[in-house]
Amino acid sequence: MNELYWCEFAWLGGDTAERGVALQVTGDRITDVTPAVAHPPTNSTVLRGVTVPGLVNAHSHAFHRALRGRTQVGRGSFWSWREQMYAVAARLTPDTYRQLATAVYAEMALAGITCVGEFHYLHHDVDGVSYADPNAMSQAVVDAAGDAGMRLTLLDTCYLTAGVDGSPLTGTQRRFGDHDPGAWAERAEGMASRVSDNVAARMGAAIHSVRAVPAEALPVVAEWATRHDAPLHAHVSEQRAENDDCQRVHGCSPTELLAGAGALGPRMTAVHATHLSATDIGLLGGSGTGVCMCPTTERDLADGIGPARQLDSAGSPVSLGSDSQAVIDLLQEGRGLELDQRLASGQRGHWSARELLRSVTTNGAQALGWSELGRLRCGDLADLTTIGLDSVRTSDAVSTSVLETALFAATAADVRSVVVGGRVVVNEGRHALVPDTARLLRTAVHAVLG
Repeated sequence: MNELYWCEFAWLGGDTAERGVALQVTGDRITDVTPAVAHPPTNSTVLRGVTVPGLVNAHSHAFHRALRGRTQVGRGSFWSWREQMYAVAARLTPDTYRQLATAVYAEMALAGITCVGEFHYLHHDVDGVSYADPNAMSQAVVDAAGDAGMRLTLLDTCYLTAGVDGSPLTGTQRRFGDHDPGAWAERAEGMASRVSDNVAARMGAAIHSVRAVPAEALPVVAEWATRHDAPLHAHVSEQRAENDDCQRVHGCSPTELLAGAGALGPRMTAVHATHLSATDIGLLGGSGTGVCMCPTTERDLADGIGPARQLDSAGSPVSLGSDSQAVIDLLQEGRGLELDQRLASGQRGHWSARELLRSVTTNGAQALGWSELGRLRCGDLADLTTIGLDSVRTSDAVSTSVLETALFAATAADVRSVVVGGRVVVNEGRHALVPDTARLLRTAVHAVLG
């Protein structure tokens, strides 16, 4: 595969987009980047709009997509929403999950996402009985990403208890659990050996939360990630109740508990990190632990607004995720990071467009263990997302503020073209592998919910 692309505008990592950039792609890699090319070269593929590295979704629960629009009636909290989520989890099988996840990942590709981190904890059959293939559900997720032309980091999640006090799993939660950390590690080991043969998939580990993984089991998961040189993720302080319970049982915050278990560091990503103390921020930033914010979900579930700017300043790279799939739009997540801070502080201008783009590209790739993603540079994987500048939202963009238009006005509907490893996955807003994504979504959700 040898393709020359001419980008009307392209973001090469600076404060502004460059006009007229030629990108040579050979195989699955970018082999030449030439700026200031005024006109499309002969036989080049023209990408009108602004081309950025493929967007990276650092935190996803694919099956939550079935809840969209169905949890917005009446009042409630994270905890009442969770019961609705459990009802969906109770119905999934490997076959229905593969179909649903394929549709969800295709929707992500249409939104410009080329790589996703799937925080996967739905492991077993009803009542926690293992399938004949203990990794049947994990394999369904990996296969779905392939069906949709996406890259995937499977964050195999350890989930052992129902609360910080060690209370046992009940009901649907039993589908999530591996009984003990050794059983989790053994199952994860088996999945890691499969994924090693898949060039589009990588393996990581996840601690669901300090509610779901006892203190004595935390080092097992952290050491597994270290041994495999794999990313490690954890939900951290999403809810104040989690902090209160952790303080009551362990006499410390969730961040402090994770630090004591050796979990923090550059391979670790703390998801949400909403309710943190100054000490927590210092521990995360000082260790280089990344943080993944999910502004749409955090608003939807009334979680709160996390201290993203303080964490970044302390040394924690910030990535972004679609999480519950209430909306799949990383451009919206990016501006949500800035706009939420404006509401909280009464001031504007916390994050530049360049910083927000790094959050949905370079930082996300780092969080998921893809060092060769997230930049348009020679030698890196050829993942390209082109955002149109010709819609009613973007048509008046000027060359000096193309990035600002993309981040603060464009939506997923403005994505025109997506290339993954040199292969065109989305062309003119249409998915090449899943041409009727909307129909597949309807079919998949109906198969789960009836």
